[in-house]
Amino acid sequence: MTGPDKPPGLVRGYVLTGGRTKPSRNTLDLVTLVMPGPGDRDTTGLTPEEQRVVELCRPGALALAEVAAHLGLATALVKVIVADLTGSGHVTARAPIPKAAHTDRALLERLLRGLHNSL
Repeated sequence: MTGPDKPPGLVRGYVLTGGRTKPSRNTLDLVTLVMPGPGDRDTTGLTPEEQRVVELCRPGALALAEVAAHLGLATALVKVIVADLTGSGHVTARAPIPKAAHTDRALLERLLRGLHNSL
């Protein structure tokens, strides 16, 4: 849609990423945790979307899908933005901590008995 019928503030996604559709890092997915980078980096020169990502992550880690939801952008676009911010050191991204394996109760009981017997 163009002209006077175009809703205000509507920008095509590829404009936000400089025409890129693929992130520079191929390790990002929906559950990737996005956290603030080390130190307090200057956000001057970042796009408004990049600045918003940095602001969103300051209180703590957010999943990439959560960042996309807060921004109201497609996750593919947010992957490109987060990859750029990771490269510049404004944010860090890592896989979520995997669930711990199921603990063997019998093993723990034997260990406890052994500890009691050694006292």
